[in-house]
This record gives sequence, structure tokens and C-alpha cells, in this order.
Amino acid sequence: MSTQWKFFLDSESAWEAMLADIESARESVLLEQFILETDLIGSRFLTLLQKKAREGIKVHVLLDSAGSLNFFTSSLWKNYSEPNLSITFFNSLIPWTIGSHTPWYFRDHRKLLVVDSRVAFTGGICLGDEMKTWRDTHVRIEGPVVEKMAWMFHRMYNRALKKNPKSEKFGPKSAGGFNYITSSPLPRRRFLYYRLTDVLRNAMKRISISTPYFIPDRRILRILQLATRRGVEVSILIPEISDNPIVDFSSRSFFSKLLKTGVRLYLYRERMMHAKTIVVDDDWSSVGSLNFDNISLKYNFEGNIVSTNRQFTSDLASHFAEDLKNAKEVLPAEWKRRSFALKVIEWFCGMLSPLL
Repeated sequence: MSTQWKFFLDSESAWEAMLADIESARESVLLEQFILETDLIGSRFLTLLQKKAREGIKVHVLLDSAGSLNFFTSSLWKNYSEPNLSITFFNSLIPWTIGSHTPWYFRDHRKLLVVDSRVAFTGGICLGDEMKTWRDTHVRIEGPVVEKMAWMFHRMYNRALKKNPKSEKFGPKSAGGFNYITSSPLPRRRFLYYRLTDVLRNAMKRISISTPYFIPDRRILRILQLATRRGVEVSILIPEISDNPIVDFSSRSFFSKLLKTGVRLYLYRERMMHAKTIVVDDDWSSVGSLNFDNISLKYNFEGNIVSTNRQFTSDLASHFAEDLKNAKEVLPAEWKRRSFALKVIEWFCGMLSPLL
């Protein structure tokens, strides 16, 4: 079976496609989300999921209790009780729970929808009205990789239920140049992080990264610097203004080091840019939930489609090139002329970077 895909570059179009596929479900719906708000779009999804459950479709919903805090702390989720509908929260924030963590660490940051084990969605898009106009990247995919995505959902679902998940090595294998790879904040379980660092080390021509939050750890920072020194064109696209000012200033604390080694930095100016994509050379690419910050790289549960399909990679490269038309390049000479006050703020926020 060949793999087919369609990209969505904004939340609204992705939501409509996801709702349409849920409406067409005949067997099962698996929804895993970091953020599901108690607003118009969140209610649309929940109402439709309840409707499908009443039709006899098996519906499993897995939400992160921090990302979906408004829904988790309300009584609304109890209104969706149905025999075929289960809503489970990952890593609840009850203060007296032994081993509970600080709110933004050890979270289920993945965004995944699987319908009938036939079609799946993943990317950066969450379910909240605030994100309606954001520039994001989500992909609808059909093919053998969907089986792996469904398997990984159930593995995470069992973890949320405190059941011991089976080892990942027994899951479905990749096929047709597509795989769904996860990272976990557990010993020797950062599979996506390991794959990413290996690919970046071996890049020959170009590396193009879109990320809403850029706070690399020392290893990735060094890999990117070494890549430019061996002639690889490294380009990084981040929003000029994100939804987190502290992260923005922390990101800028890395600019001088990167610019010195020839990394090209671009600030997306049109709107909030939340896409999480990576393109390496002409034959490797990735899209999913992984940000280029320490929390995402090391401390959260993440999941990305990884592909060696040249057309898939070309599509993502085209999106990146188009986004650069709405971005301003950070030029070394101009960057040096920024105010002393900004340098102080960047330095201070940079000290916090290991925690962000």
C-alpha cells in the first residue's frame, strides 16, 4: 500500500479535515492532544466524538492535564460520559500525588489523531480558538505508518492508565520511507532526539528548521555550528514574536554564536508561527510535535513523522521557502547594533535556557 499525504498550513483547515474524518469513522477514533480548550473548536470536537460514540464507534481520548488544564479542572469532561467514549488525562497535577512534576515537564506534548487505523493526522496543531490564525503545519497521512501511529497511541494511553507499556521494539516497523518516531523523558528512550542528532551530523547540503521555540541544548548547538563549518547551509526560522516573551529572549541569546559560524536566522513576521518541521538535504524530513527547546528535546513525550520520501521532503522544503518570503533575516551587522538593554535581557533569559 502506497503512502498518501496532504499538508495543512493553518489550524482552521486542519480542524475541518480532522472533523470530516472523525465524522466518517466506522470503527474507532483515537485522539491524543496536548491542548484541548473549552471553547468553540474544543466543543465541536468533543460533541462530534460523543456523537460517534453513541453510534457505536470506539472513541479513546488522551489529553495532557497541564496543556488541557481548563478542561481538566472543570466538570465539563464528565458531561461526555458514554459507554464507547473514554477521556483520560496524562500526568494529572494533583498536588499530593507522589512523584508529581512541575507543570511543563514530563508532559504528553504529542498531537495525534487516528481514524479506523486507516488515516492519521499529526503535526503542531492543537485544539483551541486562540490558535485559529497561527501559521502551523499538520499532515494527514494514509499508508502503513498509520499502524505504527495507532500502536504508539495505545502505548501512551496505557501509560496514562498506569499500565506497563510494552517495549517499543515490538511495535510495527517503518515502511515505504515513513516512520512515526517518539521521544520520552526516560533512560534510553529519546528515540526521536537520537535520530535527529544523527541526521544533522551527517547532513551534506542543507538543514532547514522551522520551530516556534528555539533553545537548543549544547549538543545540537554544536552540531549546527559544525555543519556550517563543513559547508552545509543551515537556516532556522522562528517567529519574530511568539506567545512566550521569555522564550523569545532566551532564543536570541544564541544568535551571536550561530551567526558567527554562518547559520542563517529568520524571524517570521506575518503572524504566530507554530510549525515544527525539519528538512535535511533532499531526502530526509520530519514533522510533528517536537520543538527545538530543552523541554521538548529532553523532558516531554513527543512524536514526529520521519520520512526519507523525496516528494514529502520536497513539499516541506517548499513550505519553508515560501515562509521565508514573510520573514526577515537576522544580519550579523544589524544584530550587533541592538541596544544594551536588550543584550542584558537576553543574557538573563539565556541563563534560564536549560529550563526552557
